[in-house]
Amino acid sequence: MHFGLPILLSPLTIFGLFAVTAMLVTYALENRSRWFILAFAGACVMGSVYGFLQGAWPFGLVEGVWSVVALRRWWVAGRTS
Repeated sequence: MHFGLPILLSPLTIFGLFAVTAMLVTYALENRSRWFILAFAGACVMGSVYGFLQGAWPFGLVEGVWSVVALRRWWVAGRTS
């Protein structure tokens, strides 16, 4: 029984799942190290790429902006420590 979920996932769907999972995990760990902020920025870039590839350009655009915001937070965290 598969509860209406597809048995086989496309490579794009797997990439998207990885990207948003990485975003969640790295966001949750940001207080431990500024490097998790950088990892969050990278995960946002992956989320942005996923959004554009699957045709949801607003999602891709917003994730791209989040990656820039996270990069700035990473930079500022390095200057204050």
